[in-house]
Amino acid sequence: MIVNGKKYNIESLLKSIDFNNNEFEKIGNLMLTKKEIEILNKYSIQYQSSSSLRDLMMKISFLIDEEELDTDDSNDLEYVLDSISERAYYEETLK
Repeated sequence: MIVNGKKYNIESLLKSIDFNNNEFEKIGNLMLTKKEIEILNKYSIQYQSSSSLRDLMMKISFLIDEEELDTDDSNDLEYVLDSISERAYYEETLK
């Protein structure tokens, strides 16, 4: 397949996707992907005690704002924050 003049091999692209990391797990009231859980555990964020995605977002934001994180750490946490922010928006919109 050619997109914008660049050739892509669909089979190799599909093989590179880690579907397991994108599976959801229910943790209390939260639905988090395995990748998000892995990152939250890495930074010792107590997501299990969060009552909502908004509560978890505040914990992550606090850590990003208060700690001096290197770029990789900051990027990891911002990935989770963006992901759950989008999910929280849609959950609230559908209520």
